[in-house]
Amino acid sequence: MNKGVWDIVRAQFVTSAVKAEQYPSPQMIEAAFIGRSNVGKSSLINSLCRRNGLARVSATPGKTQTINYYLLNAKRNVEGGADTAQFYLVDLPGYGFAKTGKSNKDSDNLALVCQLIDIRHKPMESDIECYHWLLGCGLNVQIILTKADKLSKNAAMAQKALFKRELGLDDSRIITYSVTQNTMRSELINRIMTALENHR
Repeated sequence: MNKGVWDIVRAQFVTSAVKAEQYPSPQMIEAAFIGRSNVGKSSLINSLCRRNGLARVSATPGKTQTINYYLLNAKRNVEGGADTAQFYLVDLPGYGFAKTGKSNKDSDNLALVCQLIDIRHKPMESDIECYHWLLGCGLNVQIILTKADKLSKNAAMAQKALFKRELGLDDSRIITYSVTQNTMRSELINRIMTALENHR
């Protein structure tokens, strides 16, 4: 059966939480996004969902201190109809939260963690430490190098190669992204959906 590519067709903010009792109900399969301050997480979420203002972009780094839940509807065309899916996109406050938010990382619903890193910088110790910590928790991790439009194509390729070496990644575990050009949007959505499907 021929299957088309997945796309995000609807996205809505659900709730903000600071403790486990505030997590949304019913529970649903999740893809979490995490990164250092000012890495462009909110801008990427808006680009992914094609909803300007869905995630609030702050001029103040580190503004996100709560866990923000978004309900996403995905769709792809298949012969004779369409496949649809729903999942939570979970916007995490930062690396510090990851190491204390045990109730979230222990969730059986967490199918993928997208770790965002600014492509313009070399891998920072906190980036490397968080990546290995997430792997040590048995989580599926996808590295997203943000702000790819800030570099030339050759420089972006060189930085991607550097991160692959530093973190021991193959091409399936790392992707570059530009919110101004929406490059790789479809590829990232399909990587997320594949992780969700394999987690069931």
